[in-house]
Amino acid sequence: MDNDSKQQDAGRDGALKGRVAVVAGATRGAGRALAVELGRSGALVYVTGRTTRERASEVGRTETIEETAELVTAAGGTGIAVPTDHLDEEQVRALVARIDREQGRIDILVNDLWGGEHLLVDSVFGKKSWETPLASGLRILELGVRSHVITAALALPLLIRSDAPLLVEVTDGTAASNRRYRENLYYDLAKNAPIRMAFGLGEELAEYGGTAVAVTPGFLRSEQMLAHFGVTEDNWRDAVAREPDFAIAESPYYLARGVAALAADPERAARWNRGSASSTDLARAYGVTDLDGSRPDAWGYIEDVRYNGMDRTADDYR
Repeated sequence: MDNDSKQQDAGRDGALKGRVAVVAGATRGAGRALAVELGRSGALVYVTGRTTRERASEVGRTETIEETAELVTAAGGTGIAVPTDHLDEEQVRALVARIDREQGRIDILVNDLWGGEHLLVDSVFGKKSWETPLASGLRILELGVRSHVITAALALPLLIRSDAPLLVEVTDGTAASNRRYRENLYYDLAKNAPIRMAFGLGEELAEYGGTAVAVTPGFLRSEQMLAHFGVTEDNWRDAVAREPDFAIAESPYYLARGVAALAADPERAARWNRGSASSTDLARAYGVTDLDGSRPDAWGYIEDVRYNGMDRTADDYR
């Protein structure tokens, strides 16, 4: 086995066996993949979200947290589905109390709460802040900021009981890429807040030997994005004719593999605490790849081609 293959498997060899993880917002997309990959590494994973087999959220999709929990268990971990609306303090308190009773601590907390894609195309993108329906803008801040704050505030007392606490804030963009305005005021605030949360909470967790890091996928081939283009994971390249930038797209498992490797890294605090990292940054650090063996660099492509006008193609960034 070559060195890259060894690194690829580093997060999958039971390195997280005995660890207790919570993936808040694990119904679909990056959250589901993150839960599965943590389970593949041996973790017990509580998966939360609003869509269950009995009730759908405002997102209006069919993926459920029960399915995610089953995928975690099938991958080699233990998946436990707990329906939770992370904007409801009492529901989050009940989640934390259950984990306290059953496990006594949290080792890994992943804040992947969002569910606001349905608000973007019609209500947000292409609009000035004063043109954005206020209700839509405030809902974006609830989904992308308030939910993260509530979850961190109530779950961190259990996290600091761990001998190596890890908080992962999932967002869209790194500190470097988000130095540019993110299309709309509300979206900009929602996607920069988790980066600042990782910075601030990293300061607070440092005395406990903890790590807080913000992570981002690139152009994500989530279930919603595939449906938007009318393709599946098997034929996703058919959408490139309609959207050329989709050629740099990545599966949710690219980020998830990197985060699983980070979670298994005993030096993670020195490498990542208070910082932000893309799926590509993690892939390069830990030698992981996407499902097809590639290492797409969407943020590099966007910077070089879209903003700096370089004459390159997406193939140069895979």
